[in-house]
Amino acid sequence: MNFLNSLGDGWTIYLWLVAGAMILIACAYWMRWAAKNDQFNEDIKYLVFTEDDRPKMKPAEYTKSREVLKEQEALRVKFLEQQAQSQNKSK
Repeated sequence: MNFLNSLGDGWTIYLWLVAGAMILIACAYWMRWAAKNDQFNEDIKYLVFTEDDRPKMKPAEYTKSREVLKEQEALRVKFLEQQAQSQNKSK
């Protein structure tokens, strides 16, 4: 406690600046990660629809939902293949 009293006035602003800089760096890192991992994909909302929802949807929306589903399934297969290859390499 004696050390903090010896610092004088105005030292807390530097503590806040360091904390703020660390928060900004962490946010930039996580935004970059999200962008690389397709976390900002607006079409993800179409994955909740099934064949039973067809009568409730407009034809364009239904077509879009099927296209998005096919794309996501292809990405899943690709990811699983990459995961299997990396597991085989590590063994």
